[in-house]
Order: sequence, then C-alpha cells, then structure tokens
Amino acid sequence: MNIHDFLIDPRGKDWQKLLAYWIPPLPQDAALWLVNKLGEPIFATKEGAIHRLVLGMGTVEHLAPDRTTMARLLDVRGNADAWLRISLVEGCRRAGMNLAPDECYGFKIPPALLGPYEVVNLQPTNIYSHYSWLSHMARQDEIYWTGE
Repeated sequence: MNIHDFLIDPRGKDWQKLLAYWIPPLPQDAALWLVNKLGEPIFATKEGAIHRLVLGMGTVEHLAPDRTTMARLLDVRGNADAWLRISLVEGCRRAGMNLAPDECYGFKIPPALLGPYEVVNLQPTNIYSHYSWLSHMARQDEIYWTGE
C-alpha cells in the first residue's frame, strides 16, 4: 500500500482559506500535515499533537501525541483504514469516481444529517465548496443545539 494513493496532493490549494472555514473547532495554529481523499485534514497543533478534522461530522479527533507516533500508528491497517478512509476510497475508485486536482470525495448527505459513510453517498466535489458547505452546516447545527 502506498499512503499517497489515499491522500490529496496539498500543492496548489489555498489551505489557509480552506482551514479558516473550520476555525474553530480547528485551532488557529493548526499545521496541515496530510489530507485524505475525503478532504479530512490531519494536522499538528503547536504542541505537536496530531488531530483529524472529521468534516462530515464537524468534529476534531485526537489521533496521536506527535508525528513519530502517528507514523507508527498508520502502519496498523485498521488505523490507516479509519483515518485515511482507505476502504471508501478504494470503493469510489472501483465505482469509476476519479478526482480532479481541486476535488475530494464529498457527501451527498453529510453524516451529521445521517448520511452514511458509504460509496453511494459520495461523489467528486470541489474541495472549496465542500469545506464551505460543511462548515456552514456544522455552525448551524452548533447554534441549533446550544440554543445560541
């Protein structure tokens, strides 16, 4: 397995703009490290801890205390499958879905609205639209649930 087969090439994208849609829950100092094909950024905090923004749910998940530990944990197939969405990406490829340079696999119905993490619920989507739309939905959900 080549990890790069499951990652978006970060070059040529305005990550400052993309990540700004998600501050908060992303910290201001989030340093992008990897991005899976579902557009979920894996980033380091200034303390070095590694986290993943789960776009479909609008949550941040702690993965490892540092990059070295994270690299070791990615060698575990179950972790790599979960964090890089390997099974979903392979399913999308088998279904003939290919990504253009500014695309990720986006949700037809976001998991936060009970859409499944399944190939039938994914489609190639412009990453800028995907980040903007899902962040807007996550903020609406936060306002709804907190009553603010």
